[in-house]
Amino acid sequence: MSANATNRGSIRVLIVDDSAFMRTALSRVIASDPDLEVAGTACNGSEALSKVAALDPDVVTLDVEMPGLGGIETLRGIMSQYPRPVIMVSSVTEKDAELTFNALAAGAFDYVPKQLSSSSLEILHIRADLIAKVRAAALSRRGLSAGSASRKRAQSTSLENPDVLLLAPAIVAIGISTGGPKALQEILPLFPRDLGVPILIVQHMPEGFTAPFAQRLNSLCAVAVREANQKDPIAPGVVYIAPAGIHMTVERYSETRAFIHLDTQPENCLHIPSVDIMMKSVAQAYRSLAMGVIMTGMGSDGAEGMRAIYRQGGFTLGQDEASCTVYGMPRVCAELGILNRVAPLSQIPAQILQATQYRRRA
Repeated sequence: MSANATNRGSIRVLIVDDSAFMRTALSRVIASDPDLEVAGTACNGSEALSKVAALDPDVVTLDVEMPGLGGIETLRGIMSQYPRPVIMVSSVTEKDAELTFNALAAGAFDYVPKQLSSSSLEILHIRADLIAKVRAAALSRRGLSAGSASRKRAQSTSLENPDVLLLAPAIVAIGISTGGPKALQEILPLFPRDLGVPILIVQHMPEGFTAPFAQRLNSLCAVAVREANQKDPIAPGVVYIAPAGIHMTVERYSETRAFIHLDTQPENCLHIPSVDIMMKSVAQAYRSLAMGVIMTGMGSDGAEGMRAIYRQGGFTLGQDEASCTVYGMPRVCAELGILNRVAPLSQIPAQILQATQYRRRA
């Protein structure tokens, strides 16, 4: 372990998993970063609660499924007794996906899927994701975000200004990543059944998670929510979630006829599906009738897509820094000056509804 790991500024992580192999593998990942330190490990929920109290770690990684006191029960105990960011570590199965979404609803900061082969963990596959999320979780606990002291807030413009929005959008494209499942579960149920526009969403997720996530959202919402399929007709009042591992774009043939197109190309994208590819497609198909919304997430996916919508005269909305789990994707758009408006998470549905119902007065 690096000498930096003992510095006061290091991020101390408690690893909780009933598998000794997993505890060792995850410990090695955490120890491989000079700014992270393994505060300790626990093999079950009861031990986890006692070690959180004794060690006061900055972040906890928690197995979703454990014998005895399970992951969800342990999470609830941590959040009620010793609240701090918890990152769930789950297998990529439909059952584990549902448990993971329950954990997010119970207060988990985020999740990392563990990729299991026949006999070993493909640990390098999750290393970058786990370290990035641990860092983001630690920042959220400290109430900080990198560069917040010098960051400029984006200039927001009122919808009453006719130069900003000349026509009501015909489609809404949302890009979101870290913190997204929790955020979408909060805002999508606020849309009415008679929503007059379709919503397309790219949420960065592992394969196996998007279908149960769409089903969960559909059970919570008045609008229909579905995992997108090839050639789905794009209809008002329907929310389409891009499937993991494939890009979602739009094919528009007339004012009233548009369809979902799914494609594995291009393959050289950092994220598949890509927010940029989806939004660029929406910008090209709908031009000034497109609305782009960029929400919580790490990195810069969506910046080029939002720029495309902005340049076509569409309306662009960014989630504000205070309500983001990670102020990454919206920050890049704000710094590029391509956001017409910035709003907290709780107001995003109202902003979308206001925009889609807007008509310029003659």
